[in-house]
Amino acid sequence: MSDAPLYLEPRLARRPAELLANGAFLHTLVDALGSPLNVVLPEQIAENARRFRDVYRRHSLSGRILFAHKANRSSALIRHLAATGPGTGIDVASLGELQHALGAGFGADRIVATGPKDPEFLWLALLTGVTLNADSAGELEQAAALVRTHGLRRVRVLLRLSGFEAPSGVRQLSRRSRFGSPAGSLGRLLDTVERHRDQLEPIGVAYHLDTTSPEEKATAFAGCLRATEELRLRGFDPRALDIGGGFGVGYLAHAAQWDRYTTALTDAVLGRRPPLTWGGHGYGLHAEGGTLRGTLGLYPAHREITGAAYLDDLLSRPAPGLDRPLGTLLLEGLYDLYTEPGRALTDQCGISLARVLDERGTDGGEHLVRLAMNAGDVSLEDHGVLMDPVLVPRAPAPAGADAPVGVHLMGNLCLEADLITRRTVFLPRLPRPGDLLAFANTAGYCMDFGATRAQQQPVARKAAVRRDADGSWHWCLDEQYWPITRTGGPQA
Repeated sequence: MSDAPLYLEPRLARRPAELLANGAFLHTLVDALGSPLNVVLPEQIAENARRFRDVYRRHSLSGRILFAHKANRSSALIRHLAATGPGTGIDVASLGELQHALGAGFGADRIVATGPKDPEFLWLALLTGVTLNADSAGELEQAAALVRTHGLRRVRVLLRLSGFEAPSGVRQLSRRSRFGSPAGSLGRLLDTVERHRDQLEPIGVAYHLDTTSPEEKATAFAGCLRATEELRLRGFDPRALDIGGGFGVGYLAHAAQWDRYTTALTDAVLGRRPPLTWGGHGYGLHAEGGTLRGTLGLYPAHREITGAAYLDDLLSRPAPGLDRPLGTLLLEGLYDLYTEPGRALTDQCGISLARVLDERGTDGGEHLVRLAMNAGDVSLEDHGVLMDPVLVPRAPAPAGADAPVGVHLMGNLCLEADLITRRTVFLPRLPRPGDLLAFANTAGYCMDFGATRAQQQPVARKAAVRRDADGSWHWCLDEQYWPITRTGGPQA
């Protein structure tokens, strides 16, 4: 059994790697704006969208790439995305998100409203003319009533389905979802839109799956194609298929490190090596009579095919029972493709910074490092994402201090459960007060999805940064960022 540090090094694209290399700039930002601090890279989201558009072109498809706004609240990211062109849109799931999207520059034809909808959200969506991704016949009835009552325009709707079956009739094994109507109830949805032809215009079908399984997605894809044919038989003209999100992100730089860590975690749970987590937490695994039980509840942090490449692979797959690629079937049917990447569009778009407050030892020889941050500020654990932070020193370490060390990262709340990560994190040296720990690639769900003002602690502010051709960095507050405006002075 090796005693070497179990590193989980983050994968870094060019922009975040260059940013992390400029420690003086990052310390200046935290000194000015406080800890914790979220830093976003708006130009990166445009590059990610371009990769998705390249896949559309490769398969000769038209349609929309809709950013799932719930992944991040940043104004800078969505304003920059709004400026990338009409092929890029946004998926909103609340009244506030819809207002934010409209204010960022997205026109109604580039917005899809999805998820649970209260009356105010639904009314503004209908009034502004955005496309409605409808979960149920009841929602369609409510929308039709609002259109009639307020004399609104006929609303474009997507019929969102779930719970598909393979052509053979064997039901795919997938987690149940509370979103979307069961595919078997399509007839009821079609009856509803037929009754309200003057108010509802069904432009296509969508699916919702709580999975990253390409096999399940391919089955749902084929099921939606069959549903569009049912719409045609009812006299409608469907022209879009929305396949949602779930394209994934690869968080780690090295597959071998992920394999080594998960193997070591299994050994620790079975008692074959010392614990690798605070309190012996097993991330869903436990030992029972010397046998490993449970399921590892972690995001697969190293993945070879993610994001746009995952979409490319999915479109190239033969449709179950049809023996032709899914992308080819879309093209033959002249359907637009709608996708809703959230995590994948924010890949490499943000970093969360935390100042080290203190370090102390325990009687057992453990190192406890307390940060000016709490678990809600960087909710990696909530999303099952394991990766090492990057140490950004305040000053060069004393001679002989560069020795790998395992530490436990504690938050700033007076709460036993406030752990930044439950696992022992290995760093190149012991951090000192004033140093920064930078958590890479947190823009997708991990940056502010769970942030609260617990115990009157401040919520992390956001800064948007960019680097000029001369290598100088510029920053502004997130809410002050606009794609056409140069704000902030250069920092070498």
